[in-house]
Amino acid sequence: MENKIDVIEILKECDALLEGHFLLSSGKHSNRYVQCAKVLRFPDKAEKILSLVVEKIKDLDIDLVVGPAMGGVIVSYELGRQLGKETVFTERKNNIMELRRGFEVKPGARIIIAEDVVTTGKSTIETKKVLEGLGGNVIGVACIANRTKDDIGMPIYSAIDIDIQVYESDDCPLCNEGKIDLVKPGSREFKDNK
Repeated sequence: MENKIDVIEILKECDALLEGHFLLSSGKHSNRYVQCAKVLRFPDKAEKILSLVVEKIKDLDIDLVVGPAMGGVIVSYELGRQLGKETVFTERKNNIMELRRGFEVKPGARIIIAEDVVTTGKSTIETKKVLEGLGGNVIGVACIANRTKDDIGMPIYSAIDIDIQVYESDDCPLCNEGKIDLVKPGSREFKDNK
């Protein structure tokens, strides 16, 4: 339990745990948002938080760590550094996740996907599909914060599980109050219905 308290304290210290009214990439709204880029700007803090994840995955016989761009790139690098494993990243081209830049996946390679935050699991699932299409064997996802309550089809190894209230855009109490402006903090492009 102490580890969870430490992670929350680090996130708050770095202004990475935001309070307000946020538009998520799913189109839903929330009252809190985890902006891991704010903690990842401090290598010592990233090392400390991700060492908790390394403890959970170090015995999984991992060949490759893959982080979806943007959020997973620094996380994959730090996990790979601590594990002594190769790291690469996937990225979107024309809104489709791909492995580019001459990166390769060896057939049968045991792969852990690295994310900053798992919310809906969309990027993770897209990345898994790409990697398995190249012959890789995805064994799970490692992340700083796990927000999902859904089964995304693979184990999630996180430094912390965070419960954040999420609302449908047409039934959001924050919109109904009208006191806090809606902010889109993430990097994924999409169209909001509201």
